[in-house]
Amino acid sequence: MKTYTIISRGDSLSEELSRQTEAELQEHGYTRNDLQPDTVFVIGGDGTYIRAIHEVLRKAGKWFSNVCFYGIHTGTLGFYTDYRDKDYREFMDSFFNNELREKKYRLLQMTADGMKHHAVNEVRVENPYRTQIIEVYINGEKFETLRGSGVLVCTQLGSSAFNRSLGGAVIQEGLDFIELTEMSVIHHSLFRSLQSPIILKPETVIEFRSNNFSGAVLACDQDTYSLEGLHSFTVSSAKDINVRVLSGREVSYFDRLKTLF
Repeated sequence: MKTYTIISRGDSLSEELSRQTEAELQEHGYTRNDLQPDTVFVIGGDGTYIRAIHEVLRKAGKWFSNVCFYGIHTGTLGFYTDYRDKDYREFMDSFFNNELREKKYRLLQMTADGMKHHAVNEVRVENPYRTQIIEVYINGEKFETLRGSGVLVCTQLGSSAFNRSLGGAVIQEGLDFIELTEMSVIHHSLFRSLQSPIILKPETVIEFRSNNFSGAVLACDQDTYSLEGLHSFTVSSAKDINVRVLSGREVSYFDRLKTLF
């Protein structure tokens, strides 16, 4: 059965395109299913796209592996979409004419004491109250001890987001790496850390340890969680889950990148 759901940014333009999209899908025999859709139409910006992935992942459970995301940007061109609102007709015709390609992207996975959370862009630890001391282990080997406001791990997709604002490297599309970037880390003669982002293989497992995470917040994209009572957790690429994205016309990665500056 051809099923869909629509997730919108909620502004007037996005809502109007949502209504138009729904009407056309219904006319073509598609059935709305908000719990287990085949296709998720995302109408908004990159933030809406990430929110949609998290929302569907929570609702769909194991069905998530069957879901494809297809988006149109109601602003400037984003990293997750190939069409702007003015391209609406091409956006829908490409879907109905089956002129789309599928891309798969890995999610990040955070695990600790039976807890598991996922992220599209990044997993980060931030402590706004005090200097956070974190021991970093890479594939079981002690790498560094850092002291600062926190640390971030991002995907290739997330490398141009918060990671970039921290001075991290932007990873070109198609390079399936993860990146570790320190946040406002303190350095002096008694203790130092790498003081540079490091790009790692996708199969790398990073463990963060601390005697005290009190006051620190774990953020998986826009979702936040307390670290109270925890002393360690791991971040790695998820092995059993990918995001399936439908892509229409070819848009240069560097054209997308240039919209950032």
